[in-house]
Amino acid sequence: MPFRFCPQCGTKLQPDFRFCPSCGEKLPCPVSESGPVSTTPSLSLFQGKRDEALTSEVKSSLATRSSFELMGSTAHAFNTATPVTSRPALRKTRNSLRLDREVEFNIKDATPPVVPSTSPFRDDRMKVRGKEKLSSPAKQVEEAKRLTDKTSFKAEKSTIDGFPVAITSPVTPPISKSPLKGTGKGKAKKAKHASTVEPLQESEEVTDTTGKKWKLVKLLSQSTTELIYEVLQTVSRSNSKESNHILKLGAKDGRIFNEQNCLQRAAKPASVDKWIKQNKMDFLGIPSCVGFGLHAESYRFLIFPNMGQSLQSVMEEEDELLSEKAVLQLACRILDVLQYIHSNEYVHADINAENIYIKPGQKSQVYLVGYCHAFRYCPGGQHVEYREASRTPHEGTMEFISLDAHKGAAPSRRSDLQSLGYCMLRWHAGTLPWALFVHPDQVATQKQRYMEDVPALLSDCFGKKRVSSAFETYLTKVMTLQYSEQPDYSLLKAGLSAALLQLGGLPEQPLSF
Repeated sequence: MPFRFCPQCGTKLQPDFRFCPSCGEKLPCPVSESGPVSTTPSLSLFQGKRDEALTSEVKSSLATRSSFELMGSTAHAFNTATPVTSRPALRKTRNSLRLDREVEFNIKDATPPVVPSTSPFRDDRMKVRGKEKLSSPAKQVEEAKRLTDKTSFKAEKSTIDGFPVAITSPVTPPISKSPLKGTGKGKAKKAKHASTVEPLQESEEVTDTTGKKWKLVKLLSQSTTELIYEVLQTVSRSNSKESNHILKLGAKDGRIFNEQNCLQRAAKPASVDKWIKQNKMDFLGIPSCVGFGLHAESYRFLIFPNMGQSLQSVMEEEDELLSEKAVLQLACRILDVLQYIHSNEYVHADINAENIYIKPGQKSQVYLVGYCHAFRYCPGGQHVEYREASRTPHEGTMEFISLDAHKGAAPSRRSDLQSLGYCMLRWHAGTLPWALFVHPDQVATQKQRYMEDVPALLSDCFGKKRVSSAFETYLTKVMTLQYSEQPDYSLLKAGLSAALLQLGGLPEQPLSF
């Protein structure tokens, strides 16, 4: 009984067909008694469809000239009349027919391939965590080779049943992420705290939470995140005015809010006075916040007594390095402050000359201010765990922050003491080995290296100059502290005080500039 349907594709057949006209499958039927069946009709039908498909593909292709010529020669060879040989017929299945239609669609909608630019003016910078990094020439060559191989692979796979098909689907290089996207929660949080603050008009009044009014007199300093004004308190029942105060202004939800919380918890005047009496001290450089509040729904401000001028401005005016004696005096004063705030569960986390103030006429009074980066390292008496990348990396003044801060770990007591050590070197030697590096990761690498080799750190800072043994002793002790270890503040201060005494000075004396 003759077959009526193709067993491969299901096409209805005539009784005398030996090949399916749709898929080209040789039919497994016995030879007809009437003699050999001519294959010319079915072959002509198959050839006609193939010619039509190839002609459509050639007209629509955007391939290169060589591919076009190859297709032309193939079509010509296929159209040549040849006798039927024993070679199996080309198989056309439902899948291959669907692929034909998809290829034809892709050819019509293809766009010219994207070629990586080779211009010498091309910007080869890659964005890493919002920062720019130059890609090396070797990486550029490797990237170009990878794209070429990927394109070649596409071309090799673009064949159907042995016939090449020109496919110009573009292979685009990876797109660099915008530094404004994908920065993660840490970056978003940092951006929030880095809100730009617009200055207020001088003579404008602000009112604190107790109802006191403060008039802005003069803008003293300005940065992108905070403003410092000289202010006067306006007294309603008299014409007298209380001066000698400064106002720190920042964004309502900026880092100044963190500073306010820290001062309210750890710097209460009663607590500071009690500490001074217990430790028989003459002075402790903790700023006293006498007022705070909100203004114009977008500003937050803190009011302090005038604490003089920053150490940074003093050094710029003097235009010379600090003496060893002055550095040791400053270090002893700052150590006192650090011991107090550490005992109240906080660390400062941003020690530098901008955050150290000296009272004019009373140069023995040294204040540590700027608690925007302060962190409660021991809430409820339980020290936080060391976890890298738990916070935004590199927070604070990059030249002086600890390696913990570079790695995104929460700052601890050792972080403050190490930062103070870096400041001491910078004030006396004039430079640090990583001062010329601009990428935070490079700075962190240098600090990691020198933590394990303090003599090399001192040698690179001072060169052939004499190095104080007090510097080496202090740095060696703080660089070997464990993350949650409680420092021996008395031992650290005793070493600095002994060296200061040899120079004829005392921590309580006015600074020797």
